[in-house]
Amino acid sequence: MIGLFNDNFPPVLDGVALTVQNYAYWLHQKGHNVSVITPYAPGAGEVIKEASYPVYRFTSIPIPFRHPYRFGMPYFSPIFLQEWQNMKFDLVHAHCPFTTATLARSAAKSQHIPLVATFHSKYRQDFEHNVPSKDIVDMMVKRVVRFYEKADEVWIPQAAVEPTLREYGYKGAVTVVENGNDFSTPVEQIKVMRKQMREELGLEQDELMLLFVGQHIWEKNIGFILDSLALIRDLPFQLFMVGTGYAVHDIRTKIKQLGLAAKVTMLGNIHDRERLKRIDAAADLFLFPSLYDNAPLVVREAAAMHTPALMLQDSTAAEVIQPDKNGFLTPNDTQAYADRIRFLMQQPELLERVGQNASKTIARSWEDVMDEVILRYRDIKESYKIKHGK
Repeated sequence: MIGLFNDNFPPVLDGVALTVQNYAYWLHQKGHNVSVITPYAPGAGEVIKEASYPVYRFTSIPIPFRHPYRFGMPYFSPIFLQEWQNMKFDLVHAHCPFTTATLARSAAKSQHIPLVATFHSKYRQDFEHNVPSKDIVDMMVKRVVRFYEKADEVWIPQAAVEPTLREYGYKGAVTVVENGNDFSTPVEQIKVMRKQMREELGLEQDELMLLFVGQHIWEKNIGFILDSLALIRDLPFQLFMVGTGYAVHDIRTKIKQLGLAAKVTMLGNIHDRERLKRIDAAADLFLFPSLYDNAPLVVREAAAMHTPALMLQDSTAAEVIQPDKNGFLTPNDTQAYADRIRFLMQQPELLERVGQNASKTIARSWEDVMDEVILRYRDIKESYKIKHGK
């Protein structure tokens, strides 16, 4: 059995949770025995019922100021511990370096099996948001690095992520294994979805639909988006924001302060993937100036629906962008970002062409990615047996 470990999983929504969900789904679809180990979250019962593979959850408590994330406590979960004793794996894959990672490492050590670990996020920024002491943050980062050093293979979702891991102090080898997306849709169907959703959202024919999907936290550079839009609030556009997070209230306040209340709609979390797909299809331009993200799924999902992204030059997330070919880049400057949106409003043909190219060059399917993953898993298990004389 392949064990997938992460500290959050649907109904908690973010890119890593959706990555793990797609790993589990496609591994199961391709005939592999797979299970997910993750903390409990409210509403998890429905997710377990819908899954075609086992999802093992353990006790958790909310993390202060980090809604909807939770801190897992597996050793306070008698039922889970009983299940845990009976779980036998042939490979474990940790998608975060925290609570579930300790379980993955324990299983790898006690069962003499390989441990794969993917480095998804810029953890230092998360630590700095919650911990005022630089010394403690440094200690936490070192602990993260120690976990990756114990893995048999470390994966990153795109090459541009490697410098961050090196900056943290990791010196071992890394393997690039890309993320996929589950939004691929025929062109004619996208056109129908776009028309229907724009009508549902009440958009005028000449209004540019801008979209942001992601955690509503300041690290995502949402303040940058709003400050940029304030510079062009005289233009006919509407921004729709999908997601939730600790900064929701402050974001609403900033929207009002900037005079953008009539131009920004916060839709909250959208668990219905089909609805989110239609919203992606309706958008003209996906705004994602994040310096925090490594390889955001949301950019790939938008690309699959022919919606190009406007990102920042030299950001890790923008590695997949070929300027004016499959997306757009600007300097890290709100005026430049605003000017680019203003220009693109007058270039519908360019937006359409770049969106089509984005779907061809950025939006790789999860099924395709899983074929690569399965081969990697096989090679890792064989190498482990040879190395340990099994």
